[in-house]
Amino acid sequence: MNLNHLTDRHILHVDMDAFYAAVEQRDDPALRGKPVLVGGSAQARGVVSTASYEARRFGCRSAMPMAEAVRRCPQAVVLPVRMERYREVSRRVFALFDTMTPLVEPLSIDEAFLDVTDSTRLLGPAERIARDLRASILDATGLTASVGVAANKFLAKLASDLDKPDGLVVVQADRVQAMLDPLDVSRLWGVGKVTLPRFAALGLHTFGDVRRRTESALREHFGDEAGRHYYRLVRGLDDRPVTPDRQAKSISHEVTFPDDVTDAAHLRRVLLDHTDHVARRLRRADMLARTVTLKIRSFDFATITRSTTLESPTDRTDALWDATAAMFERWSRGKPPAVRLIGMGVTQLTTEAGRQLGLFDEVERDRHRALDRTVDEIRAKFGDDAVARGGTMST
Repeated sequence: MNLNHLTDRHILHVDMDAFYAAVEQRDDPALRGKPVLVGGSAQARGVVSTASYEARRFGCRSAMPMAEAVRRCPQAVVLPVRMERYREVSRRVFALFDTMTPLVEPLSIDEAFLDVTDSTRLLGPAERIARDLRASILDATGLTASVGVAANKFLAKLASDLDKPDGLVVVQADRVQAMLDPLDVSRLWGVGKVTLPRFAALGLHTFGDVRRRTESALREHFGDEAGRHYYRLVRGLDDRPVTPDRQAKSISHEVTFPDDVTDAAHLRRVLLDHTDHVARRLRRADMLARTVTLKIRSFDFATITRSTTLESPTDRTDALWDATAAMFERWSRGKPPAVRLIGMGVTQLTTEAGRQLGLFDEVERDRHRALDRTVDEIRAKFGDDAVARGGTMST
């Protein structure tokens, strides 16, 4: 197979290490070296948002019931989520991304793809850019980041997870297959608890095992779309561009939980944080959205999506949350299954010129948008802890 395409681009995937817990340990030196669990109360059936690496040695993981995590690690320090503080630190990190390249695609509050292909002309090889970025993050925040460097998004994201924490893995074009072949198939995007037994039944346990099957055989066993998807990934093929918000046709935010989640209140809080994050990305990109979509994937990988179209495109946090919350409430009224993934996104993006409103609508819109932008400006200047909006922000 021709691998020349693997030398065309230089993509970084930057992933902050145990971000929430690391921020807590940085803010309180007494916590350094101790197992820390950030999340809801064990007594209130809360779940773990982030476990420090010290806690992970005891088997504690994100999305695990806090009561279970505490049973595994009784000496752990349990702390509530301080989302405003984490966003403040995240903003500093993303500001550093912008010094390296304008092509930054946020994935969450603590990870992003960066296309540094053109930046290499001024800043040097991609590996040097990655090293400089990690050093800048450590200097500015006191936190470590793991970075994968490769020619595409799949390889870069895979690489960033191979040497955590505080790792840097560079995937050389002539070493792609040597790196991929020994990896467990569970590392393939889209493969989880339900799909893994199907691979095992076929005797497919590693990327190399899958690579030795023809595309037609994989499509026969897993369906056309999934089969083609697996065929490409085990060969390190991924053509997706790094897309900044200003160029995107959609903006979304989602999370896949390591363990299935049944706590509807926790899912609602996570979804609210996603909505706030998406709204702020819209405002930063000077974009408006008309369609809001809720995405939920259950334990058995069945995925439901629900969409609603607003009367007028918006970047208002409250309007986006009203639409998202309404769809979530309708879904949760029944007997919803355990959730593996939850997210929300917006489409039908436009600029201010694409909106038509009546006089009274404009007055109401301007009032809410002034509040949103004032909050954004205060947070940018004084930090996220400086202000919070009742009813739209998680606590």
